[in-house]
Amino acid sequence: MTRYIVLASFTDQGIRAVKDTTKRAAAVRELGAQLGVQVKDVFWTLGKYDVVLTLEAQDDAAVTAFGLSVGAAGNVHTQTLRAFNADEMQDIISKMR
Repeated sequence: MTRYIVLASFTDQGIRAVKDTTKRAAAVRELGAQLGVQVKDVFWTLGKYDVVLTLEAQDDAAVTAFGLSVGAAGNVHTQTLRAFNADEMQDIISKMR
């Protein structure tokens, strides 16, 4: 499975309904399951980003469909990052010339 990190910031709509944020997180988990994306963690954070998610999925297409679906709800703006563990990074480094 491929790992991803999603950084999310509340939109004006999202912050107005912030009391529903944990309910929305549960709905996001369900949406992920429907799209083949496993939402591993959801963290609410201080600073530039309001929410951080960690995901696992088989491919970029599933994560892209997930991100577009979450964004279309209008509560957050997201930035999705592909994440590599130490073994994956070592494999990448070993291919350098």
